Amino acid sequence: MKKLKMGTPLMGIAIGAALAAIAALVMIIGFWKVLLLVALFGIGYFIGTVDNKQEFIRDTANKIIPAKEAKVIDIKSEIAREPEEKPEEVQVQSGEEN
Repeated sequence: MKKLKMGTPLMGIAIGAALAAIAALVMIIGFWKVLLLVALFGIGYFIGTVDNKQEFIRDTANKIIPAKEAKVIDIKSEIAREPEEKPEEVQVQSGEEN
């Protein structure tokens, strides 16, 4: 299975075969049944591969839904906003004059 990496001819054949199988299923049993089959496969894959499901779901939800105290920044208004004016630096005069 070491040769089954993205970008190799063997992977191209594998992906092509998988897409041909999906196309055949769509033609034989219909789009919605294939969609249900793919969704159930995805759920089964998730159940079988993720060790800590609660932590995975919590982390994913926190990425999608920001915390209440998080400040949402409107990019368009930030770009249009003029930069704050900085006070001019006060020049310190030395005791020596020319």
